[in-house]
Amino acid sequence: MSNVATWPTTAETWLDERGKGAWIAAMILGFIFFWPVGLALLAYMIWSKRMFSKSHNCHGRGISRSERHGARMARRHGFRSSGNTAFDAYKADTLNRLMDEQQNFEAFLERLRAAKDKSEFDEFMDERSHAAKEARETTSDDDDVEDVESAKA
Repeated sequence: MSNVATWPTTAETWLDERGKGAWIAAMILGFIFFWPVGLALLAYMIWSKRMFSKSHNCHGRGISRSERHGARMARRHGFRSSGNTAFDAYKADTLNRLMDEQQNFEAFLERLRAAKDKSEFDEFMDERSHAAKEARETTSDDDDVEDVESAKA
């Protein structure tokens, strides 16, 4: 049962190790033998961005998760390797630190907005309860006046 679940991953890794040409060959063979397979491979290649990337070796087994994350971040933000691994590591660490600071700042702003919303809501509820209390006092004063007038009559 576990072999059934792992064969797509194994096939993906095998194709990734051989490059984009292997993916294209698999897609063409899929169209030749059974067109829905070729169509499914084409859709997967477009969805996973294998079709349009220059090289897609970052899914190989020899690359760590943090290196894959760094590669994704570099592609997303348009940064390319300078060729100097020490500088690239420094740049990646700096970018990660800045992204963490941005997330912390956004979380701070969210807490600030929540506190402001809570204070505005509390102020609204206080005004509402104050208005309701005044309305009850006015109603009870009117009742007292009616009681006095009915007692005089």
